[in-house]
Amino acid sequence: MKKSYYVYEPGNIYRINKFLSTSNKELKDLGKAWLAISLAFGIVLGGLNIKFLTSFLIAAVAVGLGFLLHELSHKYFAQRYGYKAEFRSFDEMLFLAVIMSFFGFVFAAPGAVMIFSNVIDKRKNGIISVAGPLMNIFLALLCLGLLILINGFSGALDILNLGISGLLNAKIIYAILAIGFLVNSWLALFNMIPFWLFDGAKVFKWNKIIYFIVLIISLALVFLI
Repeated sequence: MKKSYYVYEPGNIYRINKFLSTSNKELKDLGKAWLAISLAFGIVLGGLNIKFLTSFLIAAVAVGLGFLLHELSHKYFAQRYGYKAEFRSFDEMLFLAVIMSFFGFVFAAPGAVMIFSNVIDKRKNGIISVAGPLMNIFLALLCLGLLILINGFSGALDILNLGISGLLNAKIIYAILAIGFLVNSWLALFNMIPFWLFDGAKVFKWNKIIYFIVLIISLALVFLI
């Protein structure tokens, strides 16, 4: 969701290519965040009953991937530009997300990509920031496209309008694609808020045309489909 500054404590480093790397610490934090988000949304979607395993699987794929790929998109471009950048989980917020799920809602702030630099170029910071919402838009369109491919446009709309209970009783692939579309559309829009530490604030500061293009696409996905 946001990029911050942090003490660099990576542990063992694993280099993926000439600029992209990860570490034991990052892999551990990614695992914690994915598990907690999947658990929290699984509880909200299906409750602690016979449908929990189904809802947990749906949440792990449709919701967990949306959050984590958003953050990893920030990381990719940050490291592409030569910055030290790794994902760090917010353990207190993960715990809170799970606790809140028992009350029927989730405030999800699983963590963020930390950029270990005191100065970031405005253009590079804007590109790093917009990468997350663009990933969510891509995932939303991918889910929608697959739904349309399988069921046709009208059939896809019918599935999207089933509601949570209806989706949990539908084929699991339909539930994953429908919830994946809905969650990623909202994540893209939410992160384009142009204030505070949101991605939108950095994108707006860098390039207002790109900001409004991404914002309009996000609004269309949320409110017009």
